[in-house]
Amino acid sequence: MNRLLEQLRSLDPNDPGRWPLVFRIGAIAAILIVATAFGVYMFAWKPQNPLLQQAQAEEATLFTTLEGKARKAANLDAYKVQLAEMERSFGAMLRQLPNRTEVPNLLVDISQTGLSAGLEEKLFQPSSEVKRDFYAEFPIKIRLTGNFHAVGSFVSGIAALPRIVTLHDIQIQPASKTSGDQLQIDVVAKTYRYLDDEEQAPVEKQPAPKKKAGAARS
Repeated sequence: MNRLLEQLRSLDPNDPGRWPLVFRIGAIAAILIVATAFGVYMFAWKPQNPLLQQAQAEEATLFTTLEGKARKAANLDAYKVQLAEMERSFGAMLRQLPNRTEVPNLLVDISQTGLSAGLEEKLFQPSSEVKRDFYAEFPIKIRLTGNFHAVGSFVSGIAALPRIVTLHDIQIQPASKTSGDQLQIDVVAKTYRYLDDEEQAPVEKQPAPKKKAGAARS
Protein backbone atom coordinates (compact mmCIF):
# COMPACT_ATOMS: atom_id res chain seq x y z
CA MET A 1 0.00 0.00 0.00
CA ASN A 2 2.85 2.37 0.89
CA ARG A 3 4.55 1.51 -2.36
CA LEU A 4 1.41 2.39 -4.32
CA LEU A 5 1.16 5.73 -2.55
CA GLU A 6 4.80 6.46 -3.31
CA GLN A 7 4.20 5.69 -7.00
CA LEU A 8 1.20 8.04 -7.04
CA ARG A 9 3.29 10.83 -5.51
CA SER A 10 6.02 10.27 -8.09
CA LEU A 11 3.72 10.61 -11.08
CA ASP A 12 4.39 13.64 -13.24
CA PRO A 13 1.03 15.21 -14.21
CA ASN A 14 2.72 16.99 -17.14
CA ASP A 15 3.99 13.71 -18.62
CA PRO A 16 1.26 11.06 -18.30
CA GLY A 17 2.90 9.05 -21.11
CA ARG A 18 5.58 7.88 -18.69
CA TRP A 19 3.08 6.67 -16.08
CA PRO A 20 2.90 2.95 -15.40
CA LEU A 21 0.31 1.12 -17.51
CA VAL A 22 -2.03 0.58 -14.57
CA PHE A 23 -2.20 4.27 -13.76
CA ARG A 24 -2.69 5.23 -17.38
CA ILE A 25 -5.61 2.81 -17.70
CA GLY A 26 -7.07 4.12 -14.43
CA ALA A 27 -6.77 7.72 -15.57
CA ILE A 28 -8.44 6.94 -18.91
CA ALA A 29 -11.24 5.09 -17.11
CA ALA A 30 -11.75 8.04 -14.73
CA ILE A 31 -11.90 10.46 -17.65
CA LEU A 32 -14.43 8.23 -19.41
CA ILE A 33 -16.59 8.01 -16.28
CA VAL A 34 -16.56 11.80 -15.79
CA ALA A 35 -17.31 12.41 -19.48
CA THR A 36 -20.14 9.88 -19.44
CA ALA A 37 -21.64 11.40 -16.31
CA PHE A 38 -21.40 14.88 -17.82
CA GLY A 39 -23.02 13.70 -21.05
CA VAL A 40 -25.85 12.00 -19.15
CA TYR A 41 -26.45 15.19 -17.16
CA MET A 42 -26.38 17.50 -20.18
CA PHE A 43 -28.28 15.38 -22.70
CA ALA A 44 -30.56 13.23 -20.53
CA TRP A 45 -31.13 14.59 -17.02
CA LYS A 46 -31.17 18.36 -17.70
CA PRO A 47 -33.74 18.30 -20.58
CA GLN A 48 -35.98 15.90 -18.64
CA ASN A 49 -35.80 17.75 -15.32
CA PRO A 50 -38.66 20.25 -16.13
CA LEU A 51 -40.85 17.34 -17.18
CA LEU A 52 -40.03 15.59 -13.92
CA GLN A 53 -40.94 18.69 -11.91
CA GLN A 54 -44.20 19.06 -13.86
CA ALA A 55 -45.03 15.40 -13.22
CA GLN A 56 -44.33 15.88 -9.51
CA ALA A 57 -46.61 18.95 -9.41
CA GLU A 58 -49.38 17.04 -11.21
CA GLU A 59 -48.91 14.16 -8.79
CA ALA A 60 -49.38 16.53 -5.83
CA THR A 61 -52.52 18.02 -7.45
CA LEU A 62 -53.99 14.60 -8.16
CA PHE A 63 -53.23 13.50 -4.62
CA THR A 64 -55.06 16.55 -3.22
CA THR A 65 -58.03 15.85 -5.52
CA LEU A 66 -58.04 12.23 -4.44
CA GLU A 67 -58.06 13.24 -0.79
CA GLY A 68 -61.01 15.57 -1.38
CA LYS A 69 -62.99 12.88 -3.22
CA ALA A 70 -62.14 10.36 -0.53
CA ARG A 71 -63.52 12.70 2.14
CA LYS A 72 -66.68 13.27 0.09
CA ALA A 73 -67.10 9.53 -0.43
CA ALA A 74 -66.69 8.97 3.31
CA ASN A 75 -69.43 11.56 4.00
CA LEU A 76 -71.71 10.41 1.15
CA ASP A 77 -74.23 8.76 3.48
CA ALA A 78 -74.40 11.89 5.63
CA TYR A 79 -74.94 14.01 2.51
CA LYS A 80 -77.77 11.71 1.40
CA VAL A 81 -79.45 12.04 4.79
CA GLN A 82 -79.04 15.82 4.68
CA LEU A 83 -80.45 15.98 1.14
CA ALA A 84 -83.47 13.87 2.15
CA GLU A 85 -84.09 16.19 5.12
CA MET A 86 -83.86 19.25 2.86
CA GLU A 87 -86.34 17.69 0.43
CA ARG A 88 -88.75 16.98 3.30
CA SER A 89 -88.41 20.56 4.58
CA PHE A 90 -88.93 21.96 1.09
CA GLY A 91 -92.00 19.77 0.62
CA ALA A 92 -93.40 20.98 3.92
CA MET A 93 -92.90 24.59 2.83
CA LEU A 94 -94.58 23.93 -0.52
CA ARG A 95 -97.58 22.48 1.28
CA GLN A 96 -97.94 25.83 3.05
CA LEU A 97 -98.35 27.60 -0.29
CA PRO A 98 -101.98 27.84 -1.40
CA ASN A 99 -102.98 26.58 -4.81
CA ARG A 100 -104.94 28.62 -7.31
CA THR A 101 -108.36 27.70 -5.87
CA GLU A 102 -107.34 28.37 -2.25
CA VAL A 103 -106.15 31.95 -2.78
CA PRO A 104 -109.61 33.60 -2.53
CA ASN A 105 -110.29 31.85 0.77
CA LEU A 106 -106.88 32.91 2.07
CA LEU A 107 -107.66 36.53 1.21
CA VAL A 108 -110.81 36.21 3.28
CA ASP A 109 -108.79 34.73 6.17
CA ILE A 110 -106.35 37.65 6.08
CA SER A 111 -109.21 40.16 6.16
CA GLN A 112 -110.97 38.29 8.96
CA THR A 113 -107.73 38.19 10.99
CA GLY A 114 -107.71 41.98 11.15
CA LEU A 115 -111.40 42.18 12.05
CA SER A 116 -111.06 39.45 14.69
CA ALA A 117 -108.19 41.37 16.29
CA GLY A 118 -110.54 44.35 16.79
CA LEU A 119 -109.18 46.49 13.95
CA GLU A 120 -111.30 48.53 11.57
CA GLU A 121 -110.53 47.82 7.93
CA LYS A 122 -110.08 51.00 5.88
CA LEU A 123 -108.44 49.43 2.80
CA PHE A 124 -108.07 45.89 1.47
CA GLN A 125 -106.74 46.02 -2.09
CA PRO A 126 -105.32 42.84 -3.69
CA SER A 127 -102.94 43.48 -6.59
CA SER A 128 -102.10 41.36 -9.60
CA GLU A 129 -99.90 38.33 -8.94
CA VAL A 130 -96.18 38.58 -9.65
CA LYS A 131 -94.52 35.42 -11.00
CA ARG A 132 -91.09 34.45 -9.72
CA ASP A 133 -88.93 31.38 -10.44
CA PHE A 134 -91.24 28.65 -9.13
CA TYR A 135 -93.93 30.61 -7.31
CA ALA A 136 -96.20 33.61 -7.66
CA GLU A 137 -96.77 36.23 -4.99
CA PHE A 138 -99.98 38.15 -4.31
CA PRO A 139 -99.44 41.61 -2.76
CA ILE A 140 -102.37 43.04 -0.80
CA LYS A 141 -102.43 46.66 0.37
CA ILE A 142 -104.11 46.88 3.76
CA ARG A 143 -104.98 49.82 6.00
CA LEU A 144 -106.35 49.16 9.47
CA THR A 145 -107.07 51.28 12.52
CA GLY A 146 -107.21 50.23 16.17
CA ASN A 147 -105.26 50.28 19.41
CA PHE A 148 -101.77 48.93 19.99
CA HIS A 149 -102.90 45.58 21.39
CA ALA A 150 -105.21 45.01 18.41
CA VAL A 151 -102.30 45.65 16.03
CA GLY A 152 -100.19 43.10 17.94
CA SER A 153 -103.02 40.56 17.79
CA PHE A 154 -103.32 41.09 14.02
CA VAL A 155 -99.60 40.43 13.46
CA SER A 156 -99.74 37.32 15.66
CA GLY A 157 -102.86 36.10 13.84
CA ILE A 158 -101.17 36.48 10.44
CA ALA A 159 -98.17 34.47 11.66
CA ALA A 160 -100.53 31.71 12.91
CA LEU A 161 -102.29 31.22 9.55
CA PRO A 162 -101.79 27.73 8.07
CA ARG A 163 -100.56 29.29 4.82
CA ILE A 164 -97.48 31.47 4.38
CA VAL A 165 -98.27 35.20 4.61
CA THR A 166 -95.56 37.81 5.05
CA LEU A 167 -95.92 41.48 5.98
CA HIS A 168 -93.92 44.21 4.23
CA ASP A 169 -93.61 48.02 4.21
CA ILE A 170 -95.25 48.34 7.63
CA GLN A 171 -96.10 51.91 8.63
CA ILE A 172 -97.76 52.71 11.97
CA GLN A 173 -98.90 56.20 12.92
CA PRO A 174 -101.64 57.85 14.97
CA ALA A 175 -105.01 57.52 13.27
CA SER A 176 -105.62 61.25 13.83
CA LYS A 177 -104.53 64.08 16.09
CA THR A 178 -107.54 63.51 18.35
CA SER A 179 -107.67 59.71 18.17
CA GLY A 180 -106.05 59.06 21.54
CA ASP A 181 -104.58 55.56 21.53
CA GLN A 182 -105.97 54.73 18.09
CA LEU A 183 -103.32 53.81 15.50
CA GLN A 184 -103.36 53.46 11.75
CA ILE A 185 -101.32 50.64 10.23
CA ASP A 186 -100.50 50.54 6.52
CA VAL A 187 -98.98 47.26 5.39
CA VAL A 188 -98.48 45.15 2.29
CA ALA A 189 -99.34 41.51 3.00
CA LYS A 190 -97.97 38.95 0.55
CA THR A 191 -99.16 35.41 0.09
CA TYR A 192 -97.64 32.95 -2.33
CA ARG A 193 -98.75 30.27 -4.79
CA TYR A 194 -96.63 27.45 -6.18
CA LEU A 195 -96.47 27.44 -9.99
CA ASP A 196 -97.09 24.15 -11.78
CA ASP A 197 -94.72 22.81 -14.44
CA GLU A 198 -96.55 24.48 -17.33
CA GLU A 199 -96.47 27.86 -15.63
CA GLN A 200 -92.76 27.50 -14.86
CA ALA A 201 -91.91 26.67 -18.50
CA PRO A 202 -90.18 29.61 -20.15
CA VAL A 203 -92.32 31.52 -22.60
CA GLU A 204 -90.97 31.16 -26.12
CA LYS A 205 -90.02 34.44 -27.70
CA GLN A 206 -92.04 35.40 -30.73
CA PRO A 207 -89.95 36.21 -33.82
CA ALA A 208 -89.59 39.91 -34.42
CA PRO A 209 -91.72 41.18 -37.31
CA LYS A 210 -89.83 41.76 -40.49
CA LYS A 211 -89.38 45.33 -41.49
CA LYS A 212 -90.98 46.33 -44.72
CA ALA A 213 -88.61 47.41 -47.42
CA GLY A 214 -88.76 51.12 -48.06
CA ALA A 215 -90.05 52.38 -51.33
CA ALA A 216 -87.41 52.88 -53.96
CA ARG A 217 -86.52 56.43 -54.66
CA SER A 218 -87.32 57.70 -58.09
